[in-house]
Amino acid sequence: MKITCAKDQLNHAVQTVQKAVAAKATLPILSGIYISAQNNKLELQATDYEIGISCAIDAQIDIPGQIVLSGRYFQELVKRLPGDSVEIASSTEDRTIKITAGTSQFNLLSLPAEEFPILKPLFDKSNNENTLVIKDNLLRDLIKRTVFACATEESRPIFTGALLESTETDVRMIATNTHRLALKKSILETTNSSSNNPLKIVIPSKVLNELARLLSSELPVDVNICWEKNRVAFRFEDVYLESRIIEGQYPDYNRVIPPQFGTVASINTALFMDAVERVSLMAKDGEYNVIKFQFNQDEVIITSNNPDIGKAYETVPVTTEGTEITIAFNAKYVTDILKNIGSTELHFSLNTPLSPASIKPVNDDNYTYIITPVRTS
Repeated sequence: MKITCAKDQLNHAVQTVQKAVAAKATLPILSGIYISAQNNKLELQATDYEIGISCAIDAQIDIPGQIVLSGRYFQELVKRLPGDSVEIASSTEDRTIKITAGTSQFNLLSLPAEEFPILKPLFDKSNNENTLVIKDNLLRDLIKRTVFACATEESRPIFTGALLESTETDVRMIATNTHRLALKKSILETTNSSSNNPLKIVIPSKVLNELARLLSSELPVDVNICWEKNRVAFRFEDVYLESRIIEGQYPDYNRVIPPQFGTVASINTALFMDAVERVSLMAKDGEYNVIKFQFNQDEVIITSNNPDIGKAYETVPVTTEGTEITIAFNAKYVTDILKNIGSTELHFSLNTPLSPASIKPVNDDNYTYIITPVRTS
């Protein structure tokens, strides 16, 4: 193999795929980046079997071929190479790869390319009707507004991922760890062509966070989604990302959302966020990170009490309709939604001190956050 390409493009491709390089590979080949050169295209791939990413760039292909290089060393090297172009050439005599850029020359040992589990894109299957198209900015927003609510413990794997589902007119993402739930819905610009077999899959949160990082175009572009029984794939611009699907029955999230509330408080998001973060400083070392909220007609009193550290007390102006109520929550579960709510005003809706509450942006029925209170003595 012998190719020449722009250094910036090569660096972009390496940085795109490197998050799929297995950090602790049981198979040595999974620690590598697969590079294929043909038809004036250089394609890079990496996979750890949970996530697979490929990225294609233009290149001058003098001799086509395939190689696998150590992901760790190749990534660090490409990032630091001088000049504007890079030449990569393989030796026919041994397994070394010569990388030349400007006045720099490096020789890296390659891994056996025939052992690499090459990604076979789901889109190449002509009989696969499970496809959906969504703008990248909408998909990125779905992920950002929900995935933080996923569980981090592996004891119940279904909750370590987010549910992505579609209807004929909209797509929605739901995440929960059983103590809180985030639901975001987006209206599709075009009618969902696969509405006869609607999308309903659970994707690992780690994969979704990586996908959101890659959805970085300045102008909205189409993301094509394709799925089958145990895999889902996303294709946009020069990137293809594939993930395993978490198997299992996702709970009926609609049953968690109370149909109505007896108390609704309207609050300025920034003021509320600052006060909650300050009060939670006293609660951080506590077992449940608990802070109390006393919703009165024109103010909410926020308090925490840690016998080993001290007490905190804040008030924030609110407009409350309904019954006054005192309730306690895990402070992190409140601050997480305030960081992602994307609205200057919010509605905090409650029923009783022991029943789930809702935090929603004002004037946006497409975003709902449900939070379970903490029982205090």
